Amino acid sequence: MTRNLRTALLAGLGVCTMTGMGFASVPLYRIFCEVTGLNGTTQRGDLAPGATGKKVTVAFDSNVAAKLPWKFAPERRSDTIDIGGRDMAFYTATNLSDKPITGSATFNVTPAVAGKYFTKIQCFCFTQQTLEAGETVRMPVLFYVDPAILNDPDAKDIQEITLSYTFYPVDSGKTAS
Repeated sequence: MTRNLRTALLAGLGVCTMTGMGFASVPLYRIFCEVTGLNGTTQRGDLAPGATGKKVTVAFDSNVAAKLPWKFAPERRSDTIDIGGRDMAFYTATNLSDKPITGSATFNVTPAVAGKYFTKIQCFCFTQQTLEAGETVRMPVLFYVDPAILNDPDAKDIQEITLSYTFYPVDSGKTAS
């Protein structure tokens, strides 16, 4: 193999590797955030471990992107829950337009250190939501705060956690990631 051919093959391999890493970066970053709770990313789970008797207040926040003609709000602004116990909150969304619109919710938790202890069992944010013209829907989120938060020196004194959602319109020409 000549030196030029070897250099060309290595350069091609480098381009393919960098392209592959570019495509893999978004899902890898998402997985990293879910595992570490980085930037308030919450966890997903199936069963709550059981109430500990310790309490924390969960505040609920809602936002809608300017291009989405929806009204979106939590039914309650906050709830005091048992750490380790399963709880449920409802948000209400109304399509204010005269046509069906699909939206997708992003979420985060503050303080960010609480993200790795905030676990969602079921959430409207796991799928896209389509609302017909003028339709109003109630959307639940089932969650718990992991009792391990009580053993984290950076998080054990947290008295309020804010769960925040922002709805964005889904571009019908693209698939959701």
